[in-house]
Amino acid sequence: MLSFGRPRHHSLMPGPLRGAQERRTHFLVWCAAIICTIIAIAVIVTGLVVFIGYMIIRPRVPFISVVQANLDKLDYSQTGQLDTQISITIRAENDNAKAHATFSDINFFLYFNGIKIAQLTAIPFDVPKNSSKDLAYVVPSMSIPLDTEGMEVVDASLKENKISFDLRGNARARWRVGFLGSVKFWSHLSCLLRFFPLNGTSVDPHCSSRSK
Repeated sequence: MLSFGRPRHHSLMPGPLRGAQERRTHFLVWCAAIICTIIAIAVIVTGLVVFIGYMIIRPRVPFISVVQANLDKLDYSQTGQLDTQISITIRAENDNAKAHATFSDINFFLYFNGIKIAQLTAIPFDVPKNSSKDLAYVVPSMSIPLDTEGMEVVDASLKENKISFDLRGNARARWRVGFLGSVKFWSHLSCLLRFFPLNGTSVDPHCSSRSK
């Protein structure tokens, strides 16, 4: 005889999955997700604003350059004493059409054959927008005692009618880039100044801190 019992009910969902469904996402997790979304949107918007502002303003880095140099004096004795005087014009340029620039921490050194012979400085100054300012230096040096190598360099320079000096240093430029705020930038100058000793004129005085 066949016996028909009460049908049994079987759950189609395993116990662990049913428990996971019953668990709900914690409120703090939702808050963290919302905050992260807001921060991401703010970063994107800020980036777009900065990019659009840059494209509109087109800020240019102020720079410095040597525009004139002349060897006013060159006295050299056979005992190895060198006396010089050099005139140098350094120009601070601000190509920004909508922002003034301030130059500060101006400090340059003049070298001959690795010997520091003079220091050039200036107090902070402003350069109006789309303008420039010239700093004219007359640089006399103390009597420079030369070693054997230095004397040989001077002798060779006089024979070739070409003598070289190094001008190296820095200046800090600060200018405002519209609503983006104030920007500071160091300008580095490293120039090889070459002169004709017979008349004191420079071979090529132009040297700039602007990136090429």
